[in-house]
Amino acid sequence: MVIERFFREIDAAWQPSGVDRIQLQVIGSAALMLQASYARGTKDSDVIETDEVTGTTRARLLDLAGKATPMARRHGMYLDVVARGLPFLPQVPRWHPVPSLGPSLRHFEVLVLDVVDVVVSKLKRYSANDATDVAAMVDLGFVPHERLIDRFEQAVDWFSCDARAEDLPKYVRRLHQVERDLFGVAETAIELPSWI
Repeated sequence: MVIERFFREIDAAWQPSGVDRIQLQVIGSAALMLQASYARGTKDSDVIETDEVTGTTRARLLDLAGKATPMARRHGMYLDVVARGLPFLPQVPRWHPVPSLGPSLRHFEVLVLDVVDVVVSKLKRYSANDATDVAAMVDLGFVPHERLIDRFEQAVDWFSCDARAEDLPKYVRRLHQVERDLFGVAETAIELPSWI
C-alpha cells in the first residue's frame, strides 16, 4: 500500500534525536485507508500536531516528507501537520495502532483516527472527496448510526466552548444530509448552544 510505503520511507530516513519512538497521529482519508479495505487518490497524509510533533520535530518531518520534497514526489503524496484544535472532533479522539506498520518502524509509532471520528471530522469541510470517503465508510459498515450521532454530539459539546461554535449549524446540516442520503433515517435533533 502506497501510504504504508510512504511511512516506512519516512522512518528509514529519520535521524533520531535521542527521543523514543515518536507518535504520529494520522487523520483524514489516509487514516481510513490504513484501517479499511478502501483506496482513493490522495495527495496528503495529515498528522495532528502533538507535544511530540512540534517545533524542531515538526520542521524536520516537513523538510523530509512535506509538500514538494523528493520523498513526496516519489510517493505522489506528502506529509502535512495539522494544528490540534483545527479538526472537528470530540475532546478525546479515539486512536488505533496500525498492526501492519507497528513492527516495521523503528522511530515512529503510527496511530490512526477511528473511522467514525474521521467521518465526524469530515463534516466540517465536506468537500466532494470528503463525501466520497463518508459514503464509502457507511457502505463498508464502519459507521454505525448510533455511534456517529454519539461522537458528533461529543464534538459539538467540545466546539461549543469557543468562537468555533458559530459554524456548528453547517455541520449539523451536513450530518442530516448523511442521515437522509446514506442511512435513510430521519434527521436527529442536535442540541446547539442557545446563543447560536
